Amino acid sequence: MITPEKHPLWCSHRRQFLQHSAAGFGWLAWQALAAEGATTHHMPRAKNVIFCFMDGGPSHVDTFDPKPALKKYEGKLIGESAVSKRSQSNANRVWLGSPWEFRQRGDSGLWVSDLFPHLAKVADHLCVVRSMVGELPLHGQQNLLLHTGRILGQAPSLGAWVSYGLGTENRNLPGYVVLNNDWVPNGGLENFGSSFLPASHQATMVRAKGVPVDNITPTDQAAVQKRKLALLAEQDAEFAANAADARVIEGAIANYETAFRMQSAVPEIADVSDEPAHIRQLYGLDSQDEHQRLYATQALRARRMIEAGVRFVEITCPSFDGNNSPWDQHSQLKVNHEKNARITEQSVAALIQDLAQRGLLDETIVLWAGEMGRTPHTPKITPTAGRDHHVNGYSLFFAGGGFQPGMSYGETDDFGNAVAIDPLSIHDIHATLLHQLGVDHQRLTFRHGGRDMRLTDVHGRVVKELLA
Repeated sequence: MITPEKHPLWCSHRRQFLQHSAAGFGWLAWQALAAEGATTHHMPRAKNVIFCFMDGGPSHVDTFDPKPALKKYEGKLIGESAVSKRSQSNANRVWLGSPWEFRQRGDSGLWVSDLFPHLAKVADHLCVVRSMVGELPLHGQQNLLLHTGRILGQAPSLGAWVSYGLGTENRNLPGYVVLNNDWVPNGGLENFGSSFLPASHQATMVRAKGVPVDNITPTDQAAVQKRKLALLAEQDAEFAANAADARVIEGAIANYETAFRMQSAVPEIADVSDEPAHIRQLYGLDSQDEHQRLYATQALRARRMIEAGVRFVEITCPSFDGNNSPWDQHSQLKVNHEKNARITEQSVAALIQDLAQRGLLDETIVLWAGEMGRTPHTPKITPTAGRDHHVNGYSLFFAGGGFQPGMSYGETDDFGNAVAIDPLSIHDIHATLLHQLGVDHQRLTFRHGGRDMRLTDVHGRVVKELLA
């Protein structure tokens, strides 16, 4: 994408003219056309992204990375050689086997544990990465790394970069939506922010319970709203003309316009009551568990939003106790991982299946990932044993969007304690995802603070082995 400063329309006199003409709406119109006309660097394989964020860190050795040695040596000391400064460990901890059996699934023979019976049925669509390496065993830092490419944040999120780089397919909807489940992950709303990118690319939050978006139902008649909006645009345009960095104001004006158009589009998309009974049942909307019903609603909304042209949709996990990161099982591993699986995995599998049967999976990237994995060891073997934070090696998966189906990439050691073959970083994942969207991660830049900033900073490579 051409950065704003390099675009010919960004010369001073034209920008001022557009800001002042028609109460600033000339400028808004140009912004919309610029977004819609954004070009890719090469032929894309996908158009949209649905990110199923598994906050807290699902255990890799209990989901997609089978380790028989853990059961064989369960209760044995891990020893000094297995201690790592990057994860919670010491030599006196003991190996902990998985309470779930692993089986090869589908025609591909991909290993998936019994924890995920529904995902096991769509195994032939999954591209599993087993060799992820993080930086710090802390939720906030790893969440920010996963979302922004930096452990300190202070940078746009992945969704904001995709929105900025590709523009929108539907001017009545934002380019980046977070389907929230009443839980803000560690690292805060910065995980979903636009930082130095225009504010129009930050996430729009759509909640699971109650009214999806605050103030989505107008209190004024349309004619009155338009007059108020025109006045706001005129005032903001005058302010922007004299501001040191007018892009902040311009982004706010664009957000007003999008919010106005969303009033009719969002309620229609958010209402899943018109979906056929078999689709609602497929996602789990008939569940007796309220958390599962809410997650199923958000997953079904994700499909509807992709159909309507939203570029990037993220679904967060609900915290079933309201206090801890959902997948953060330092104790009660079996009970609580099964709760999280029951709440989420049927809907994720349904989403993949539904996209496939509608012919949308080929052009939609589904990413399933937490910010870290879990230790393959524990302080002591007890009925309530759990796993701690682990960034030396963990798993995530893609589905659709031109990723190789029914395969696994990379390996951890015999105990799942560290990556042994083909380590990958979040920067590699970001670079590869952008590549499938037709974007070169090294060329998608934004001038800020005297340098050309990018999602992957100075890191990252396209992992072509993951691609079909």
